[in-house]
Amino acid sequence: MNKLLAASAIIFCLLFNNPATHAQSLPTPILKAFNKAQLPTESIGVYVQELAPLTQNKKPLISWQADRAMQPGSSMKLVTSYAALDMLGPAYTWKTSVYMTGRMDGEVLKGDLIIQGGADPQLVVENFWMLIHQIRSKGIREIQGNLILDVSWMAPQQFDAADFDGDPTRPYNVGPYALLVNYNVLNLQLQIGSNGLKVTNLTPLALQTQVDVQLISGACDDWRHQLTPKFSMAGHTLHMVLTGSYPISCGDQHWAIQPYPLPYADYVGALFRALWKEVGGQFDGEVKQGALSASADLVTELRSKPLSEILLGVNKYSNNVMSRLVMLTLDREANQQAADPVRAARIINDWLPDIGINPQGFVIDNGSGLSRTARISPYQMGRMLEHAFASRLMPEFMSSMPIMGIDGSMKKRGKKQAVVGHAHIKTGRLNNARAIAGYVLAASGKRYVVVCFVNHDNADSSVAAQDELLQWVYANG
Repeated sequence: MNKLLAASAIIFCLLFNNPATHAQSLPTPILKAFNKAQLPTESIGVYVQELAPLTQNKKPLISWQADRAMQPGSSMKLVTSYAALDMLGPAYTWKTSVYMTGRMDGEVLKGDLIIQGGADPQLVVENFWMLIHQIRSKGIREIQGNLILDVSWMAPQQFDAADFDGDPTRPYNVGPYALLVNYNVLNLQLQIGSNGLKVTNLTPLALQTQVDVQLISGACDDWRHQLTPKFSMAGHTLHMVLTGSYPISCGDQHWAIQPYPLPYADYVGALFRALWKEVGGQFDGEVKQGALSASADLVTELRSKPLSEILLGVNKYSNNVMSRLVMLTLDREANQQAADPVRAARIINDWLPDIGINPQGFVIDNGSGLSRTARISPYQMGRMLEHAFASRLMPEFMSSMPIMGIDGSMKKRGKKQAVVGHAHIKTGRLNNARAIAGYVLAASGKRYVVVCFVNHDNADSSVAAQDELLQWVYANG
């Protein structure tokens, strides 16, 4: 593990001289903004600190309830990201391997084809298509055995996408899987035609749809919750029955949806069959989960993008399942056995003191922030951001974060404020939590760590106040 020893030793000396314990009030403009949002000050935690050399123990510019462990939402992905960069390195890659059993008879494989998942966090359709072309290029045209999916990279988990918020078809509820292809999501196009709502499947797999949706008048609100999909497998074909209502004012829409509750193996199998047929292949066998045989021969393999690029999806677009797979990789590499989320969380918890942070009150859970139990204080998050900025990993870490008003989850934020383009900020959102965490380059040329957590039933109303905080730091820092 890469300890970043020099910087870590300096910060560790500051553990019990915590500048966040100095009570401060929030600046008047910020306090007014939160009051306007009807948010009590006890629901807010803020830590703002100039990025001075680590040898300087400067008083924070703002420290309000900074020692309180709070729900960070998706800003927790920053902890997972920095821990992964430190322990795995920015050039780390994942591997998806293909093996065969039996023997070749010309272009006919008289045996099984095995795809061994390596938990590639970004095995999208395009990359899976490339893997299939690689298989075909090895001279295999017909597979007379079965397709075996080896997902032993991670330990079996009891995961139900409906558990978190009862909306299991939403992509953010996709769970980790060692052979997760295209995030287990269907990409559908909804169009209003002369005969009602038309649904077109943009994902290259066999999907039969039955649409019984009523077109209605009215505003285009949350149309997704007005539609009810039901999925099943019939033979080798995925079926969807869609019922509900759809406002005409919504027009054409793109819909990314998880075919819940079908097993992930069914999705991978359906996608494989379609793409294999596309490249001229023939396969009529079954798709099963199983272990790699010791007698199997390697056919080909596909490497993922490096971790530094994977983190763009994790942080800029707040991809939950990618973050979960990254965290699981820490355990896989550390223990060289099937990855386990409890051990992975413990690894990060034990890593925090290595970079000078007391982990008291810290709970990372699954590494994505999509959790009711995850906790971190603004001070802990801020000190980690300070450590990251002083490290050799700063360029990769900082570039993975959304830029305010420019891209990612911050693209639409603060459009009329001068801070636009001057803040690298990771957002977080749950039903009762809103968070921002990252860096602001002030007009003075100084750079600041800014962390703000809001935990309250009315947390969604805090967005403008958090943007006002970023603007205040930009103007006054």
